[in-house]
Amino acid sequence: MEQILAGVIPETMTAIAFDAPGGADVLDEVMLPVPQPAAGQVLLKVAYAGVNRPDIVQRLGQYPAPAGHSPILGLEVSGEVVALGEGVDPVLLGQKVCALVNGGGYAQYCLAEAGVCLPVPEGLSLAEAAAMPETLFTVWHNVFERGWACEGERVLVHGGTSGIGTMAIALGKAFGLEVIVTCGDEAKCAKALELGAAYAIDYKEQDFVEAVKLITRGEGVHLVLDMVAGDYVARNLKCLAEDGRHVTIAVQGGPKAEVPMWQIMARRLTLTGSTLRARSDTFKTLLAQEIAANVWPLVEDGEIRPVMDRSFPLAQVRAAHARMENGEHIGKIVLEVAA
Repeated sequence: MEQILAGVIPETMTAIAFDAPGGADVLDEVMLPVPQPAAGQVLLKVAYAGVNRPDIVQRLGQYPAPAGHSPILGLEVSGEVVALGEGVDPVLLGQKVCALVNGGGYAQYCLAEAGVCLPVPEGLSLAEAAAMPETLFTVWHNVFERGWACEGERVLVHGGTSGIGTMAIALGKAFGLEVIVTCGDEAKCAKALELGAAYAIDYKEQDFVEAVKLITRGEGVHLVLDMVAGDYVARNLKCLAEDGRHVTIAVQGGPKAEVPMWQIMARRLTLTGSTLRARSDTFKTLLAQEIAANVWPLVEDGEIRPVMDRSFPLAQVRAAHARMENGEHIGKIVLEVAA
């Protein structure tokens, strides 16, 4: 039986929706029914919701929500647990948590699987908490699980001041990796270095392949975390050391790539990639458990924090999307849903 926190949960809520794909101006506030938690789920009263690149791609009509997922944008939130579905531990009721969600974050209330909720520790603001799940889950899985990154290895990360890039720098620093990033201008390179990157390459002024060769004295990097794909893939492979790993998590430069198979065989390279959104709730719960054991103690101690760009009120969601699309941001953009 559903358990509800003392107080009244309304029947309807404000959410952000769009009738047809398009630019940021298609986003509008609408009134929708408050969702009800099913078995294993919690209902969150949303404080903040993170804005991520997949939200932009979905709004453009290029990344529809998987079957069974909310069509409302928003893949990460922070807030208070106000109702529990059947089988959920009652201790969660009333807790402040952050969560990776299956859509629905751009709304006053949002469903989350209980297994992917992480407690918001003292010293971590709700805005910061909402900025963590999507990038933290993505980087941990792709760098350390799929990419097998080990202490002392070198990692090349494209988009060094993006949400993913800044989280990769933070986790790399915490777990003994030498992180080399690419950025689009001198100011962003300087910020990446300030955050803990070992080297920052302005890809508009330098050939990053040649820069990596120089930095590594020709040895290359052990891992590339790639968000570009397209013609970057062949260039990335030139940056890899023998037995290197190439992990693709987005295709901003195009979905197709031509790769030199002889080079892959001769140098024993590994090409892989993943998308997190369509993975099962069981997988995400197991991933959350690993993050809770290995990373969350560092969050609780204050060693790991998200890099915050700007917070926008929910009503200014169009401006938040425009800022992300213009590439002006450094770190995470969040929407303030409820103070």
